[in-house]
Amino acid sequence: MDLLSCCWRLRCPRRRDPVFLTGGSFPPDCPVCSETLIKLSVYGVNDGHQQTSNFLGSSSFSVADLLQFKDQQLSLSLRTADDSATVGTVVLSRLKMGEIEDGEVDHITADMHQKCTLVYESSHGTINDKDNGPIMNSVFKNAVCKVYRFQTVDSKWMLVREQMAECTLSFSVPKQLIALYIQEDTCRIQELKDLGELSPHWDNLRKDVISRYDQIIKEYQDTLAELEKHTGPSFKPSCSKGQKYLEFVPINLHTQRMRVTCPRKTDSFYDVVTVGAPASHSQGFKNGGLQKLLSKYESEKKSHSTAYQCIYYPPDQTARAREILSVVSQLQPLISALADQLLQAQHCSAEALRDVLKSLEEKTDQFVHALKDELVKSALLALHAARPGYVSKSQTSTPSSPHKADSHPGVTEESHTVCNNVNGSQTPQKESKASPVRSDSIPHHKEYDEEEWDRVWASVAKSLNCVIAMVDKLQEQDNNNQESAPCHTLADVITSHSTDRPLTAVDGRDQLGVVVQSLKECVSAVAERARRSVIFVLLQEAAGSSAQGLQLQQRRDTVFSQALAALACGFVMRLYAGLEDKGFLRQLHAVGLVAQFESLLSTYSEEIGMLEDMEVGISDLHRVTFRITEAASEEAVSLQPTISGRRDRYTVEVPLPHHAFQTLPDELREGKPLRVLPVLFNVGINEQQTIAERFGDISLQERINQKNFEILEGYYKSLMNTVPSECLPCFQTQTDIKELLDTLGQNVVTKKRKNVEILWLAGMICRRMNGIRFTSCKSAKDRTSMSVTLEQCSLLRDEHQLNKDYFVRALDCMRSGLLAQREVAQWDDPEAGSIAINKPASRHFYPIALLLVSSHLLVVWLILSLVFLLAKYQ
Repeated sequence: MDLLSCCWRLRCPRRRDPVFLTGGSFPPDCPVCSETLIKLSVYGVNDGHQQTSNFLGSSSFSVADLLQFKDQQLSLSLRTADDSATVGTVVLSRLKMGEIEDGEVDHITADMHQKCTLVYESSHGTINDKDNGPIMNSVFKNAVCKVYRFQTVDSKWMLVREQMAECTLSFSVPKQLIALYIQEDTCRIQELKDLGELSPHWDNLRKDVISRYDQIIKEYQDTLAELEKHTGPSFKPSCSKGQKYLEFVPINLHTQRMRVTCPRKTDSFYDVVTVGAPASHSQGFKNGGLQKLLSKYESEKKSHSTAYQCIYYPPDQTARAREILSVVSQLQPLISALADQLLQAQHCSAEALRDVLKSLEEKTDQFVHALKDELVKSALLALHAARPGYVSKSQTSTPSSPHKADSHPGVTEESHTVCNNVNGSQTPQKESKASPVRSDSIPHHKEYDEEEWDRVWASVAKSLNCVIAMVDKLQEQDNNNQESAPCHTLADVITSHSTDRPLTAVDGRDQLGVVVQSLKECVSAVAERARRSVIFVLLQEAAGSSAQGLQLQQRRDTVFSQALAALACGFVMRLYAGLEDKGFLRQLHAVGLVAQFESLLSTYSEEIGMLEDMEVGISDLHRVTFRITEAASEEAVSLQPTISGRRDRYTVEVPLPHHAFQTLPDELREGKPLRVLPVLFNVGINEQQTIAERFGDISLQERINQKNFEILEGYYKSLMNTVPSECLPCFQTQTDIKELLDTLGQNVVTKKRKNVEILWLAGMICRRMNGIRFTSCKSAKDRTSMSVTLEQCSLLRDEHQLNKDYFVRALDCMRSGLLAQREVAQWDDPEAGSIAINKPASRHFYPIALLLVSSHLLVVWLILSLVFLLAKYQ
C-alpha cells in the first residue's frame, strides 16, 4: 500500500477565518489509486517574517475514504504527535476544474506545484490545454497553482484558478544575446582590420578601438561561461540582482494566469507577466540611468571628437550608418541567391522566370536606394582622406583659387587640418577650444573624383536593366519558337543598356548568364565600398568616445537583454493562448500587438536611475520583430525560441509543432515579420513617491506617460483602420476603447498625486486590444503582487459579477500567500482600503542618545522623522 506524506503550511490573516483546502502534489512517477494513503501534517505560522512555525497535528486517510462519500468531503481530526489529544478538525474536499458545485464555503484555496489527479483533472496535458499542455510546458516550468471559489451577485459560485510559473527564457534569451554580442563585436574587429592601410594617426585610433572591443568580448565570454554553469530555478531572485554574471538575466520573471469558470459561461483567462524593472543594478545608479547618461555622453562626445580630430556624426547619422551596414549585409547575399535562381528558372516555365525576376528587381532597387545616401558618399571621401600620403586641400590650394574656395562654403581654413597629417604618436589636446569637425566639413582629395561613387552604384541599375532586357528577349524568342536570335541583335540590346560592359552574344541563354554574373560582380563591388565607408564612420564614432562609451554600451546591452527576455516570454504566452483565435491571428500579422509595461517605480533616489534604464530598454524593443516557424519536432528543446540579428535589429523565431503551425494563416506560415509595439506607463505608489511629489521632481514620469500615450493612441488608430472590431475580445463592460483612451489622455495631463487611474486605464485598454500585459517594480515582489491581485479582483467584479461583499475577502485570500512570504507594499485600493503590514516605526527613528551628541544631528533627525511620518500617513 502506497503512503504519500504531505506537509503544507497554512497561515490565516489576522481577523480572518477562511476555510482552506490544500491539495497534494502527485508527481507523474507516483500514480494515485484508491488504496493510496495520504498523511496530512498541519503547522501554524508564528511569525510570517521570520518563517517560524509550530506543529499542530496530523492525520491520515486513503483516497478510497475520500471518494466513497457522495459529496466527496472527508472530515478528519488532527491528532498530536503522541496521539494523545485532538487539536482540531480538517475538512477535505475533492474539486475538479470545470465543476461548479453549490456549497456554503466562502472561498476555497488549493496549492500545488503541478497538476494533481486527485484534486484536478488528469495530469497528462493535451495540446488544447492552455495551462499545462506540452507546448506550454516546453517554455514555462515549475507552475504553482491556487484555486478559489467565490460567490457571484446572483448567489452562484465561480471557480478561479490562479497559476504562476517560471519561464526558461529568463536564461535562454540572455545567453543567446550575449553570444550574438560576441559575434557582432568580433565581426566589427575584422571589419576594422579590413579597412586596409590607414595613416599613422588613424591606425593608432583603430588599434585603440580594437582593444576596447577585445575587452568587451572577454567580459562577455566570461559572463556566458558562468551562465552556462548555472543550475537551479529558471529565474533570478531579487537577492541576486547585484551579481555581475547575472546582470543580463531579468529579475523574478514569472507568468501569472487567472482562469475563471462560471456557470453556463465559457472559461475566461487573464494573463500578466511580472518582472523586475530592466535596469543595470551591477553598475549602480549613482550618476543616474541610461536616459541621463546617454544625453550627457552625446554632449561630451563632441569635445572628444575635436580632441581626436575626428568628424563628429550626430546620433541619427551613426544610426543611419548602422542601418546601411545591416541592409547591405542582408541584401547582397539575397541578390546573389536570386540571380542564381534566375539562371535556374530559365529552364522552367516563363511564369517562374518572371516571378524570380520580379523579386530580383525589387531587392536590387532596395539595395540601390539604400546606397543612394549622402552619408555613404561623404564617408567615402573621409576614408580617402585617411589613407597614407594624403595631402590636404589647404596645403595645395592658394588664395588665388576662388572657385575652389567657394565649392565648399561651409569648410573653413581651420577645418582643413586633416588628422592624416597628425603624427601617429601625438597625444590629442583635451583642452582644445576648436569646434568639432562636422560631417559637412570633409576634406576632398585633389585626385578623387566626387562623381565616381554615383557612377559606381548607378552601374548596378544598368546591370539590372541588362538582365531585364535579356529575359524579355528570351521570352520573346520562346514565344516565336526560335532557338536563338541574330547575334548582332543581342549585342545591340546589351550595348544599348550598358556602354561600359559591351558583350558579345552567341547564345541567348549564355548571354543571360553573362549579364547575371555582371550584376553580381557590380553588387559585390558596390557593397564592399559602401561597407568600408560606413565602417569608417563607426570607427570615428568609437574613436571619439571615452571610456564611458564602453560602459554605456555594456549597460545598454544589459538592460536590453532583460527587457527582451520579458517581451519574448509575454509574446510566447500570448501566442500560445491565441492559437485558436482567428481574430487575434489576423490582428497579429496585420498590425502587430501592443506590449504594455506597467511600472510602479518612484521618481526618488536610485529608482529614478532604474526608471531611466527601463525607459531606454523598453524603447529599444522597437528594434525587435518576431517570426513563427515550424518546429523540427515536438520535443521541448525544439520548441525553444531562438534569436538572430545584430544590435540594430533582432528577430525572435518562435517554433510551433506541426499540427499547430498548419492551422495558422498563410501570412504567418510564410514567415512574415511580426511587430510588437512596446509602451511604458509609470506611476510611483510607495512612500518614496510621496516624498518626490512633495519635495522632488516627477517630470520624468510625466514625460514618459505623455510620450507613450501618444504611441498607444497611434497604434489604436492603425488597429481600427486595419482590423475589424469583431477581431477584438468582448468584455462585459461596454465602455468603448476610444472613450477609455480619451479618459487616459485626460489623466496623463492631470496633476494628481499617485494617479493609479493611469495604470488601470492603460491595462484595460491593453486587454481590450489583445495586448500583452507586464507589471514591474524594483524587484517584482511587493508592489507588483499588490497590483496584480487588485487587478484580478477588479476583473472578477467587473467581468464576472463577483459579489461586492466578497471583494475584500477575495483580495485578502489572494494575498494571503504573499503575506506569509514577504512584506506588503502600500497600495491605494479604493475597494479594500490601503492594505499594508504595520512595520515598526522605529526603522525611521535613530537612537536619540546618539543624536543628542550634536544639535545639528538632532535637527536633521527631527526633519527626517517628520518627512517619513508625512509620507507614511499621506
